[in-house]
Amino acid sequence: MKISKHINSGILHVIAKPNAPKTEVIGWDESRKALRIAVAAVPDKDKANTELLKFLKKQTGKRCELISGARSREKTIRFV
Repeated sequence: MKISKHINSGILHVIAKPNAPKTEVIGWDESRKALRIAVAAVPDKDKANTELLKFLKKQTGKRCELISGARSREKTIRFV
């Protein structure tokens, strides 16, 4: 799935699922307008957020930062 097509004005909404066996895109949640991503890291000491940002950078080739949702499954990512 192309992540780039879901980035709107440099912003991507994500629903993260930590503790997954593999970091990968699960699908698009139409009702929440967010990309569902399984993250192969525990939600402890920012490990899952770091893994998510690394994955998104690798997939898009763009730098990104977490702008909201550090302690939530629903996150907002800004691409720069």
